[in-house]
Amino acid sequence: MRRYFNLYSQYFIGVLFGFGLIISGMSNPQKILNFLDIAGNWDPSLIFVMGGAVVVGLGGFYLASQRTEAFFGGALHIPGRRDISKPLVIGSVIFGAGWGIAGLCPGPAIVALGAGQVKALVFVLAMLAGMALCNRFFTGHKQ
Repeated sequence: MRRYFNLYSQYFIGVLFGFGLIISGMSNPQKILNFLDIAGNWDPSLIFVMGGAVVVGLGGFYLASQRTEAFFGGALHIPGRRDISKPLVIGSVIFGAGWGIAGLCPGPAIVALGAGQVKALVFVLAMLAGMALCNRFFTGHKQ
């Protein structure tokens, strides 16, 4: 029973996250590109979306730091590393470049894919290929 509750709660949280992305405009690549275009047709509205995400994230990290297990049972995995490594910087640059070129990042891309956007399909396929390549050549977790 607990296993099904975990699955349903994860599904509900995913759907809620997807609706939040749609309502905020984060699943619209043009809105993202307009936000990044500060010299042209700049749309600053996503600053509020990002600010809200930071506040919610800080609250979530605070709650997690006070716990020893996950809300629905099981181990709570909090990263121990806090250093800025070369792979972290390279990954951040690749993520930012992809976000700036496509106007999508992973969460909104999956939402846009569900809406039938062809651009999102190309993005998600490229993202999955990149993840597979990273796993194969850089992390040592060969599949």
